[in-house]
Amino acid sequence: MSFKNTFLPVQTTLQSRGRILDISNPVVMGILNATPDSFYNKGRDSSPDALLANAEKMLRDGAAILDIGGASTKPGSALINPGEEQDRILPVVAAINQHFPEAWLSVDTYNASTAKAAIEAGASVINDISAGKFDKDMLSTVAALKVPYIAMHIQGTPETMQQDPQYDDVVTEVRRELAAISTQCEGAGIADIILDPGFGFGKTIGHNFQLLNHLDTFRILGKPILAGLSRKSTIWKTLGTNADGALNGTTTLNMVALQQGANILRVHDVKEAMEVVKLFLQLA
Repeated sequence: MSFKNTFLPVQTTLQSRGRILDISNPVVMGILNATPDSFYNKGRDSSPDALLANAEKMLRDGAAILDIGGASTKPGSALINPGEEQDRILPVVAAINQHFPEAWLSVDTYNASTAKAAIEAGASVINDISAGKFDKDMLSTVAALKVPYIAMHIQGTPETMQQDPQYDDVVTEVRRELAAISTQCEGAGIADIILDPGFGFGKTIGHNFQLLNHLDTFRILGKPILAGLSRKSTIWKTLGTNADGALNGTTTLNMVALQQGANILRVHDVKEAMEVVKLFLQLA
C-alpha cells in the first residue's frame, strides 16, 4: 500500500544560515536533554561532554537534527529562568557546533532571549512548545533570526497541562489552533514553519490516540508535521510498563505517525527510528 502519494504536498526543504535540509523523505530528530530532571533521562549525565558523546552517536545513527533542551517540560514542571536555561544549553550547542559543524542543531526553548543566544552560538532551528504563547517576543525574534521554527500545540503550561485537559473535539480544535498559529508565524515573517500537535501536552491518553489516528488531516495546513511520541506516558501507561520499557511501543507508534504523514520523528532512540523510516520508505 502506498501512503506517501496520498498526502497533500507540504514544504520539502528547510533553510537556515545558508544551508538547506531536505525533508522530502521523513527525517529523525534526536533528543539531547541538558537537564537533570527530564522524564526519561532523570539522573543521567547531562554534562556537555556526555551530551557531545551522545550527539556523536545520534549523528552516526542517522539523525538529521539534534534537539537540545535545557528545561524539563514534563507534567508539573515550572517554567525556567532564561539565564539558567542558557547556562545549560549554550555550552552544549558550542561544543557540538565545534566538533560537528555540519550538524543541524535545534534548541527546545520558549524563551526568546535563549533562542537568540542559541542561534548566535551555532544552532539552526528553534523548537517552541508554546508556539510563542509564553514569550511575546518569540515570533519576532525567530523572524529576525531567519531560522526554521517548530510551533507546538499545548493546552495550559507544563505545570498545569495534565490536571484536567478538556476538548469537545481534540482533532478539530488542535488543528484549528495550529492553523491560527501558522498564520501568526507567517504574519511575523517566519518563512519555515513546522507544526507539532503536542502529544502529551494538555492531552489525555485518549486525546493522543485520536490525534495520531487523524494526523493526516493536519497536512491540509500545508506545513511539515513533527511527531514527538518517544517514550511518553501514553505508550508506557497503555502497555503497563515505564519510560525505560517503552521503546518497542515508541517504534510502533512512530510507524503509525509516518503512515499518517509525519515528516519529522523526534526521538530518544535514533537508530531504531531510522529503521522505522527505512522500512516505511519501502512501503511508500
